[in-house]
Amino acid sequence: MTSLRVLVVEDEPSIAELIAVNLRHNGFSPTIAFDGMAAQREIDTALPDVILLDWMLPGQSGTALARKWRANALTQAIPILMLTARSDESDMVQGLDAGADDYILKPFSTQELMARIRAVMRRRFPEAPSDSVKVGELTLDASTHRVSFQGTELRLGPTEFKLLQHFMRNPERVHSRASLLDKVWGEQVYIEERTVDVHVKRLRESLGAAGAMVETVRGAGYRFSAAALA
Repeated sequence: MTSLRVLVVEDEPSIAELIAVNLRHNGFSPTIAFDGMAAQREIDTALPDVILLDWMLPGQSGTALARKWRANALTQAIPILMLTARSDESDMVQGLDAGADDYILKPFSTQELMARIRAVMRRRFPEAPSDSVKVGELTLDASTHRVSFQGTELRLGPTEFKLLQHFMRNPERVHSRASLLDKVWGEQVYIEERTVDVHVKRLRESLGAAGAMVETVRGAGYRFSAAALA
């Protein structure tokens, strides 16, 4: 995957330049911003394909920026990878809840970073069939990337869309967290299983009343069932 525009939001010039050099070496087109205001100016000039976002920034934090961009219709679908030295589970959950699609701990290898970027882009542009799938009153159209419930269109992030698509194409089955990581995120992506729980929570919230169709099966994982609304 080449010529993708990557916005690197990192306040340490040496780290930002090192990331940019590696991105260029791997065929990406990086732009550097050292704080939230500079990042917003770059986004207003040209929307990036993916954002690498440091957690600790002067002014607005990375999590605050992620929330702001997720709330904006122009930027809500741009994949965001959070870069941080914070390794506690609570920090990871906070970053993902803020809208990050992935969470990369510093220090990280160039190989890992490139793999994570390619993975989020595959989720943004999945190879999906053009037909739609319907479970109960919930409809998903892969060709137009739209989801509706009882005739009302719903807004889902790219990861939540792919997760819902997998659920709806495999209803009534119990899906373990490990199997969801393999099917939705990909076998070569290194993501903690608890990341699945965060995205399932976000999916349920996005689905509103239809969120009840995503059932938790204790000790096993998740099941998608229209009967849950009965």
